[in-house]
Amino acid sequence: MEGLDSAQLRTLTAVVAEGSFDAAARVLHVTPSAVSQRIRALEEAVGQVLVRRTRPCRATEAGRPLLRLAGQLDLLEREALADARGALTGDRLGTRLAVVVNADSLATWFVAALARVPDDLVVRFDVRQDDQDHTADLLRDGAVMAAVTAQREAVQGCRAVPLGAMRYRALAASGRAGRWFPDGLTASALAAAPMVAFDRKDRVQHRFLRSVTGRHLDPPVHHVPSVPAFGEAIRRGLGWGVVPEQLAAADLADGTCVDLAPGRYVDVPLYWQHWRLDSTVLGALTAAVRAEAAVTLR
Repeated sequence: MEGLDSAQLRTLTAVVAEGSFDAAARVLHVTPSAVSQRIRALEEAVGQVLVRRTRPCRATEAGRPLLRLAGQLDLLEREALADARGALTGDRLGTRLAVVVNADSLATWFVAALARVPDDLVVRFDVRQDDQDHTADLLRDGAVMAAVTAQREAVQGCRAVPLGAMRYRALAASGRAGRWFPDGLTASALAAAPMVAFDRKDRVQHRFLRSVTGRHLDPPVHHVPSVPAFGEAIRRGLGWGVVPEQLAAADLADGTCVDLAPGRYVDVPLYWQHWRLDSTVLGALTAAVRAEAAVTLR
């Protein structure tokens, strides 16, 4: 097989990132017909279907390695061009870094990690959000180049670095805890009391339930997919929930909420997975994430 065409690889990236051939055409400033021709030519060269023509378009199993390759080539090309132009003109191009992070890390420590990246590296961050048990999927798909994830095993072509654990405490509004749990955290009370979860991927509450009762319980659940609104739902008494200790501190200190199980908590180990690539900006981001995690996580 001949070498892969860089324009075709960029087109593959655009189709998956934008979700459709038409949207990719607008980003690339070409016609949808040109996008279709490039993808078809790339698929013929590889001998595999690379894009699922769904809404949104997704890379197939065969397309994922090429999507990752396209991103790696683009990153290295931009860095090389930035170095060359910097040597001549004293300025650098911005480099786009796509990462995926769980919501609680994003709300507590991850932005501080981004701010640690040296100012002389002009970086444009493309931060996406997903549950820590699912963030590695975007890394596996080639859609991002790094992830904060609960997955310890390295995704193919990536390195995995332990960051520490995020600690969660079970909170309820002060006026509701005694009503829901008059005899303590019994299995029957936990099965009946309303619970707040971030979304349908969020299983941290259920880990707490198993740690307390040793059983699988299915209480009534409110899904509130916003970190500020999640905390407000607990403060307003919609239900109890587990909250990162960094966010729980203020509500515990002023008495708005109570800790349902003092001394009991859920620790979720987190890992930083990133492309196995010799990149200046990716290396700088990795160093920044590890440094911030070292002072924030357990």
